[in-house]
Amino acid sequence: MATYSDFNTTFAVHPIKNDLSLKNDEEAVKQSIKNLLLTDRGERPFQNNIGSNIRSLLFENYTPQTMLLFKRYIYETIDNFEPRAVIKDIDISPDPDNNGLFATIIFRLINKERDVTLNVILERVR
Repeated sequence: MATYSDFNTTFAVHPIKNDLSLKNDEEAVKQSIKNLLLTDRGERPFQNNIGSNIRSLLFENYTPQTMLLFKRYIYETIDNFEPRAVIKDIDISPDPDNNGLFATIIFRLINKERDVTLNVILERVR
């Protein structure tokens, strides 16, 4: 039985139950973290404090200080808004040729012993 479950953001229909499909445990938390990181602060109506300021850093030069800010923003966002995850490590790799950034986040669920790895690609949209 799943400990955590969230709706799949694709709103796919389960083929047997004919209901919305769910993401469970690690996949649900991964989806939640990715959504939080890709949401700008103030983007959600009536929930202005949810999200991160990561997109504002994507237009900066990739210096060691910027990389530290990326890590800090990722850590603070997950720590503040995803209580199901405990962060173990965050690795940032800039991709200046494609105007992006690769983030590898290693975390564990609060009720599990196994580490989970999430890879997120953050890109400039404009």
